[in-house]
Amino acid sequence: MRIREFFLKPYSKLVWILLMMLAWELVAKFAPVSALAFPSLQQIFKALFDSIKNGELVYQMLFSLTLILEGLFIGVVLAFIMSFLSVVSKVFESFTDTCVSIFHPLPGIALLPLIILWIGTGTSAILFVIVHSVLWPMILNMNAGFKSIPDVYRKIGDNYEFSRFQSMIRIFIPAALTYLLAGLKISWARGWRAVISAEMIFGASGSIGGIGWYIFNRRVFMDTAGVYAGILVIIAVGILVEDFIFGKIEKNTIKKWGLS
Repeated sequence: MRIREFFLKPYSKLVWILLMMLAWELVAKFAPVSALAFPSLQQIFKALFDSIKNGELVYQMLFSLTLILEGLFIGVVLAFIMSFLSVVSKVFESFTDTCVSIFHPLPGIALLPLIILWIGTGTSAILFVIVHSVLWPMILNMNAGFKSIPDVYRKIGDNYEFSRFQSMIRIFIPAALTYLLAGLKISWARGWRAVISAEMIFGASGSIGGIGWYIFNRRVFMDTAGVYAGILVIIAVGILVEDFIFGKIEKNTIKKWGLS
């Protein structure tokens, strides 16, 4: 029972990470595997430290984060507009549902040939992929949240003579907050994967490129430790955003207000 309670603690994730690192080091040291395919943790962290020290990895990570934030902002704004129009108009709701059914299952990478023809291979192309990855799950969760709102909430808005926009801001969004945060988390995860994949395919879209370009370069020069160092940074950013940013938001809204 005590072991079970131990792994239910917030720091249990750190324990699992340490155990996986230990398993990795044992395989690298004692298993009959190539050092090129399975570099030791010492080699990986050395590559990570060297890349951080010379500033290369830091700048490329910040470049990728800037892109994902831009794409996330654009995608959320478009999702809000389309969801708002879906609430106002049943005709537009049908159109939005059709678009979600068509584009939500479609990976952004599958659109690369068309994106290259339409936009080229620069930063705008990567932003297009990010927005595509963010937009549809966000709309899906927004619409699901708005549809789950009890009719009595809508009637309260009518009694206060709220406009459509006032009802959206003061009733719909607070009432559907759990769905909106879930959609934002999914959109972030899909957008983060999209930016890494797009950078590895498009190459250096800016003056220095992003973290995907960093990993691609390390692969070209057979620097496997550097590849794993880049992957560690991607994992670290994902954990920080998931646990500290979204976790903090949920703690101060959904859990605090008793919505969970």
